[in-house]
Amino acid sequence: MVESDQTSVKLPPVLVVDDNMLLRNILRDTLKLAGYPVTTAENGKEAIALYRSGYYPIVITDWIMPEMSGLELCEAIRKDASSAGYTYIIILTSLESKNDIIAGLDAGADEYLVKPVHKPELQARLKSARRILELEAIRERYVNEIRNLSLIDPVSGVFSRRFLEDRLPKEIARAYRYQRPFSLALASICNFDGIKAKHGHYAGDQILKVVADRFVEALRKDVDWVARYGESEFLLALPETGVQEAMIVAKRLRLRIASMTIPIHEHEVKLTAHFGISGFNAQQDKQGMTMEMLLEKGDKFLRAATTQDPIKGVQLG
Repeated sequence: MVESDQTSVKLPPVLVVDDNMLLRNILRDTLKLAGYPVTTAENGKEAIALYRSGYYPIVITDWIMPEMSGLELCEAIRKDASSAGYTYIIILTSLESKNDIIAGLDAGADEYLVKPVHKPELQARLKSARRILELEAIRERYVNEIRNLSLIDPVSGVFSRRFLEDRLPKEIARAYRYQRPFSLALASICNFDGIKAKHGHYAGDQILKVVADRFVEALRKDVDWVARYGESEFLLALPETGVQEAMIVAKRLRLRIASMTIPIHEHEVKLTAHFGISGFNAQQDKQGMTMEMLLEKGDKFLRAATTQDPIKGVQLG
């Protein structure tokens, strides 16, 4: 049996779990009067199904229930990867021994209440729950902000090496899933150290930003992506692109870079770039391509590129 209060309120939703209908209804009515939206379940099995399909940052559950106990429900919630944010769990028990309370806390409960529940004590526990949830939300926002900052290279403005190492294996897996080609191009700005030695580090940063912008502008939006690979190297990820097509893309980008004139102080700087390309045609019966293999081959051909032969590549697999 499931009962829900659909009233829109600012207080967080609460999931109440108790196999005793009378106690469940008393707790539900008490919470509703306090302004909380409430959903009830009569056992842990029903509760975990509700939890996985909804949003319940506060769970109040009885300890002893059929099918799935309160302790098992706590453990299932803590192991659930689909949960959005932290869940504050209050376990209800008629047991008062310290060992039993410790067992509940070890299972993942944040607090406990001894039945019958006293309204002032319940309100105090809920106040603590809201405070913890607010602190967790602040911490989560902070962590996400730091993480997002770490995924962007601060100099060039494109994705960072950390993003590259996280995303590239996913691109390879996606290529296999849909049996589509995938290629990457490693691009290096020629004589970058000489330019920095002559014009300074700030000039080097300017050049990296300009080149990165040109790459982003020339590639397919929301399909291809660019990441900083080394001091003067970029990785261009080209999903659903074979090696021959990738070499055509690299040729077009090389001409675009060569046509630029970048003003640095009172000078005008001309650039050239070399490219190393690797890629594969994904087939589900011939899996085994890795990020390391693609990067190793791309880097090998990047180092082998010369002024006379500035774009070199290989088809793997």
